[in-house]
Amino acid sequence: MLGLFNTLNLGARALQAEQIGVEVTGQNLANANNPAYSRQTVVLQTSTPTPTSIGMEGTGVEAASIRQVTDQLLNSQIQSEASVGGYWNSQQSALQNAQTQLDEFFNLDSASSTSSDGSTTTSQSLSDQLNSLFNAFQSVATSPTDLTARQSLVNAAQSLASSFNQASQNLSALNNQLNTSVSTGVASANQLLSDIASLNGQIAKATASGATANDLMDSREQDLENLSQLVNIQTTTNSDNTISVSIGGQQLVSGSNLSDTLATYDPGNGQLLVQTATSATPLALTGGSIQGTIDARDGTLTTLRNNLDTMASSLITQVNGIYSNGYDLNGNTGANFFTGTNAGDIAVNSNLVNDPSQVQAAGTANATGDNSVALQLAQLGNQSIAALNNETFSGAYALDVQNFGDALSNANDQVSNYSSVNTMLLNQRDSESGVSLEEETSNLITYQMAYESSSKIITTVDQMLQTLIDMKST
Repeated sequence: MLGLFNTLNLGARALQAEQIGVEVTGQNLANANNPAYSRQTVVLQTSTPTPTSIGMEGTGVEAASIRQVTDQLLNSQIQSEASVGGYWNSQQSALQNAQTQLDEFFNLDSASSTSSDGSTTTSQSLSDQLNSLFNAFQSVATSPTDLTARQSLVNAAQSLASSFNQASQNLSALNNQLNTSVSTGVASANQLLSDIASLNGQIAKATASGATANDLMDSREQDLENLSQLVNIQTTTNSDNTISVSIGGQQLVSGSNLSDTLATYDPGNGQLLVQTATSATPLALTGGSIQGTIDARDGTLTTLRNNLDTMASSLITQVNGIYSNGYDLNGNTGANFFTGTNAGDIAVNSNLVNDPSQVQAAGTANATGDNSVALQLAQLGNQSIAALNNETFSGAYALDVQNFGDALSNANDQVSNYSSVNTMLLNQRDSESGVSLEEETSNLITYQMAYESSSKIITTVDQMLQTLIDMKST
């Protein structure tokens, strides 16, 4: 038989086990609103029985371990989806930013607005302004000697050139912002890599001492998911519960060792890319917000920027090619209508701004009423241009707007799809690893009652010992 003292130890072990249960349940309840926390449970087991003359007699219960309720496969899926979400969210953000900054450029319909002095102004899209330019050439062709028509032509050309300049400046500024975003993302990724390596060291130390590191592993999982939003990662779990992390095929974290970090580099075109810091190995990123930003910058927005320059360059070349052969009202010829080479620097010849009589609208010198050059320029708006893939200027613009709209629509759809999948995965994890207030409250009551019952064992044994002592003393 156990005897009274061994029975007393049985009660003490039971008290300890139920107390641990209360503590773990309290930890769960305290973290009920912590999205990075995984529910924990106490694993109870029967303590080693004692052989007696009547057979093996139980010695009570003991807490074997504190188990973290988590699904590593589900966590891996969430990490993978985080990379997908980070990629498309950054694409969407970049394109929406472009849409905001180029609102007037993309505005296919004229829109009225109120200026600072209270007057009503009308903003026009680039397509409207192109049409206004060619209509102005037509007005000059209709009234070749009318200075008012010539002044209206110069004004329309200045407005168009200004729109090209503004769109180019906005795209250039946005490009710089996206480069900054890449640098910021790399810095954030490096901090997370350092934190993961540090947590790995703490987890390995706890594991070696036989302790549990559940809370540390929760923190590490949160860092891994945050890192996945920035870059697509590959992970390997080691025997000491540490995790090795690779990015683009390069291992950067091995256990508690941070073997390398990320860095940006300029391949020569001013567009920042990502490589490893110490080995300078260019990384082929396949997901995450950093690559999403790079793809938006080098894909849709670079195409739009190049097309804008091509359109402005073609306009300069085509108009000047016809215009330079014309004659103004004073019989002068050989000047250009536009200066510059692309959308960033296109401008109207300053001489025309100061003196619209210098507009070269005639085909021959001193021929009153000659409108042949102005007429050719007016007809240019309906001609297909080889440099614009045989589209008219307005047609090329419409294609640019359509392609941009398609890219933004696709990004919006992808973000919506990701949101649905991510919500499903998080709900699935929450149902397994999340804290249920009702369940934990029930467990707390159960442990409390078990603790009270175990205390009665000790009280009973104490009374029995007192009885025994009283019998001995009489």
